[in-house]
Order: sequence, then C-alpha cells, then structure tokens
Amino acid sequence: MTEQFLIERPSFHPATGQAIFTYGLGGKSFTETLTLPEVDPEKAASPAFAKLLDLTAIVLGVSYFKLRAPFEIVAPNIALSEAERAFAIDVYENGLGEFYARNNLARFGKLTISAPHDAEAIKPIVALPDRALLPIGGGKDSLVSVDLLTAVGLDFTPFAVNPKGPIITSIDKIGTKPVYVTRTLDAEMIRLSKEPGYYNGHVPSTAINSMIAALCAVLFGFNQIVLSNERSASEGNVTFDGRETNHQYSKSLGFELLIASILSDATGGALKYYSLLRPYSEARIASLFTHETKFDRVFSSCNRNFRLTGNDGPLWCGECPKCHFVFLIFAPFMAKDRLLSIFGKDLLDNLDNEASFRELSGLAGQKPWECVGEILEAAACLYTLTRHADWHEAAVVRAVKADLFAQYGEPKLQAAMAECLTDSHDHHIPPALAAKVAAYAV
Repeated sequence: MTEQFLIERPSFHPATGQAIFTYGLGGKSFTETLTLPEVDPEKAASPAFAKLLDLTAIVLGVSYFKLRAPFEIVAPNIALSEAERAFAIDVYENGLGEFYARNNLARFGKLTISAPHDAEAIKPIVALPDRALLPIGGGKDSLVSVDLLTAVGLDFTPFAVNPKGPIITSIDKIGTKPVYVTRTLDAEMIRLSKEPGYYNGHVPSTAINSMIAALCAVLFGFNQIVLSNERSASEGNVTFDGRETNHQYSKSLGFELLIASILSDATGGALKYYSLLRPYSEARIASLFTHETKFDRVFSSCNRNFRLTGNDGPLWCGECPKCHFVFLIFAPFMAKDRLLSIFGKDLLDNLDNEASFRELSGLAGQKPWECVGEILEAAACLYTLTRHADWHEAAVVRAVKADLFAQYGEPKLQAAMAECLTDSHDHHIPPALAAKVAAYAV
C-alpha cells in the first residue's frame, strides 16, 4: 500500500482557547496544539473561522508530512474548493521546495491531495474592525512597518507565535499590547526528525504563522494582516527538479497573492493580507530603519536567537550569513559608530568573513539558504562601500573589490544600487495606504 499523509479535521475549544490538530503518517499519530488568548465563543462558531481552522490544519501539516514526504495527502473530513486544493498543493510543493532540494527528493507535480469537494459558494461577510494585526519577527523589517503604520495613523496590534528573545524585547519597545499564540509541536515528531529513516528540513514558517494570524484576525477583530516582506524575498536560491527553489517562498509576492485570495474568500472579502514593505529592497528598508534608534538594542535577525532550543548568547553572532548581510546593507546608510555599537564588532574588517560576503554577492558558491536579499543587491552595497570614506579600507571590502569590479563592472553596480533605492509598484498594498506610506517614506 502506498504511504499516505493523513490530515484529520481539527477541533477548537473556546473555553480553553485551544485548537487541536491531528495527523497520521506511517502508522503513527501526531497532535499539535495552538493556545490562543481568551475567545468569544460566538466568533469561534462562525463559518469563516471553521473554514480558516480547516485550512490552518492543512498548512500546519507540513511539519509532520516532511518526516517521510509521501506522494499522497488525504484529508477525508476537510472539504476543499478547487482554489483551496491548489493552495494546499502549492504549500506542500513550493513551500517545501528547499526541503526537497536539500534532501534530493523529486515531488514537484507529483503530489496528490484527496479531500471532499467544497462548492465555491460565496462565504458570508465577516464584520471586522478597520485595524491591522502586525506579525513581529524581532528583526528590522517588522519594526520599519511599525514606524510606517504609526506615521500614517493605521491602528495596529503586534502579533507573534511562541515569542522569545528579540520578539519580546521589540514588542516591549513598541508599547502596544500584543496578541500572542502558543504553538506546541508534537514531541514525537521532533524526536523522529533526528532519527534514521526520517527526513528533516526547512518549512514555510511565514505560511504557518500567517494562517495562525488569520484565526486571530477573525476571533479578535482585525480586517488586515500586515506582513513585512521585502521584494528581495521573491528571488530564489537554486533550480531543482525543474523549478526555482526559494528559501523564502512563503514570503514571496507570488505566495502573498495566493494566500491573500484564499483568506479573502474564506471571510467573504473581509480580511485583507499584504506586505507593507513589498515595494522596497532590503537596502531601502535598512535606510528607513536608520530613522529610528529606539530598537537598536533589542532587534536581531540572527537565527541563533530563534532556535527551538533558545539562545542565551548575544543578539548578533557575527558569524552567520544573516548577520553579514544585515551588517552589509546597513553600512551604506548608518553612521559607522552606531552600526558597530549594534553588532559589537566590525564584520567587514575580519577576513574570516570574506568567503561569506563572496557568497552573498555572487562571487562564489550559491546564495545561502537564509532570509537574505538579492545577490546583485549585496554586490551593489559592497560596491558602494568601496567608495565610502568609512568603509573603503575595511579588510573584506579591499579583498573583494577587484573581483567585484571584474565580475559586474562599475556601470552595472551603479545601476543596481540606484534600483535598490527605487520603490517598486509591484505590490498588493491597498492603494490609499500605499499613497500615504510613499509620501512618508522619502
């Protein structure tokens, strides 16, 4: 018999705020729990919430599916429209693209999902107040969104799943009461992921957290989920199994448009989903971050702060590609003494980091499997530093300069930097809000 991944219909208990998700794979059963704040039972009884809970079960399932990555997914008690079925397949194919590439598993175009058909009837419109739920990741991006939303006067509430470290300290600095959700993964799944005969790897965490945010939006009254994903997130890493594989797929514009449509349909058009930073490059976001100093000592993009096991070390390890990339994009725009005070050391003046900066800028290897910006963007920032009074003598800048110029040429690097600082019109932000943000972010 062909191995199948089973997704059971989830349950929700308003008295405890617990959502229970159950999965089956290889004769084993797994249970995951979400614990939400105090819930209004009436809102939890709405058709929109029931539909979103079912879709959340589908998306959360990727963490368990990847243990064996079978070709068949079955959800016998979850009715899916054709659009929702396509969404589910996209999450399990492109959302797990890096996982497949790094485990050398060919699955694109080969997965099937069996579920009852849900007639695509228009869902009742949910009444949701005009305010935003803003996921906070602890890094620079969502904090730039805080600044922009504050400036244009859009009411927002910070949101996080399993908040820790820089997420908590950043939200404390924001000073607005957050919505926190506790996600408890099945311990047996975590154990098996380290055992022979089982796979492990990257999952589309933005897709997962977005579905959890959608549950909260309907329960607690928010008509917008505002992400902080930049345009660079749409660039992939490698080609595998006939298509581009992107570490940040669930942060890409393509996925944003797909999930926005699904969430809108589930709520009768009431719930909007978009990224406020989509018009911007990483470098442009870094330049906007420099306008505000209050988050300097609390934010971090270093993944060592967000491991399941936690981290008691510094906010920035100074050794990983994320640290190197963020340092690089800040350097052209931020005063050097401020940047050094944030990171605690000069990452561009240490030749041990040269290989990493070469990968980031396309001079060697491949784009790292990390949430970093475009290769040409990193090259353009390095080029800018070769002409910068504070940075042109830094060891790494001097070491890569000749190869940078030889590979790209000055005209291309100059044009790339100008492009980094030019806002894109390719986004999904509501037009009136986009106009207000553009007027402020100059």
